[in-house]
Amino acid sequence: MKTTETKARAGEVVSGAPAEEVRHALAGFLSEFKGFQDEMTSKLQQQEERLTMLDRKSFTAGRPALSTAVDLDVPHKKAFSAYLRSGDDDGLRGLVLEGKALNTQVNADGGFLVDPETSDRIRGVLKATSSLRSISNVVNVEATSFDVLVDHTDLGSGWATETAALAETGTPQIDRISIPLHELAAMPKASQRLLDDSAFDVEGWLAERIADRFARAEAQAFVAGDGVDKPKGFLTHTTVDNGVWAWGSLGYVPTGAAGDFAATNASDSIIDLVYALNAEYRANATFVMNSKTAGAVRKMKDADGRFLWSDGLAAGEPARLMGYQVLIAEDMPDIGANAYAIAFGDFRSGYTVAERPDMRVLRDPFSAKPHVLFYASKRVGGDVSDFAAIKLLKFAIS
Repeated sequence: MKTTETKARAGEVVSGAPAEEVRHALAGFLSEFKGFQDEMTSKLQQQEERLTMLDRKSFTAGRPALSTAVDLDVPHKKAFSAYLRSGDDDGLRGLVLEGKALNTQVNADGGFLVDPETSDRIRGVLKATSSLRSISNVVNVEATSFDVLVDHTDLGSGWATETAALAETGTPQIDRISIPLHELAAMPKASQRLLDDSAFDVEGWLAERIADRFARAEAQAFVAGDGVDKPKGFLTHTTVDNGVWAWGSLGYVPTGAAGDFAATNASDSIIDLVYALNAEYRANATFVMNSKTAGAVRKMKDADGRFLWSDGLAAGEPARLMGYQVLIAEDMPDIGANAYAIAFGDFRSGYTVAERPDMRVLRDPFSAKPHVLFYASKRVGGDVSDFAAIKLLKFAIS
């Protein structure tokens, strides 16, 4: 009996040894798996934190968008930044902009091409401002002038039969309007200490100052420029009563009162102005006036008591007068005797702005020490290209 129990116990020990090993192996595996699981969880958490930080940086205001393409303008931008900060122009000389066929070598006027990113920022500000540029025809040219060919007469025509002789019809007349380009310049300044500060965005500062100066100068010239070393404004051209209008002048509609709207039915002059313009131009027409005039027009009502003026229904939508958009240009004259305070027309057809696409900057560290002057220049011109596309409202009896 004792021998049998001993053998049974011995058998249990023998049979129990592999089970114990399995338990130890399984416990070790589970322990290692748990360690692996904890390690992977930690790595995934770190990766998620990195992605979160990357998202925050990507959506931070003022941070440039990430790009998967190679930016060909980076060398130009770095070289231009070094030139603005320290006057080092070695990086700019002979630098070729790939894909643009441009070279930044010093031209006859002196200075270097502004890097494309800064130039685009300036161009964007000019277009966004309340200037005639935003509604005019803007063309880029590589010459000193831009010629516009205008066909302002109709081609003759007539009915014909199978056997009757066809009579000669009238020949259209084509006029050439030449728009010379003039140099527009700005000269902001900054201290050398400010330029040495790496945290100072010198390109952004320069773009803002140049855009502000150019926008104000252009806005005034496109409206009332005399054409002498500057663009010719549309109000500078000869004006005649729209009833006797002829090519080469702008037609006007009188309000019927000296220096003001008529005392009765004041809105009639606005209606007359709208329909003085041919139907082909009315589809894309815009009212142009300054804020003071807009304040007076905004109060006008029709015979049924409805306001002629309506505000835009969506963000960025311009205000409308009789269904046509309104551009507020502060360089338009105020309401006064014989003043042309309101213009109406298709300026995309009627006024052309010609400019060279490049912009140049010359750094001058000597003339205004301890400040550094930046002479920025571009060439731009403007003039009326279709005299039939613009009509004026004259605040006079006739």
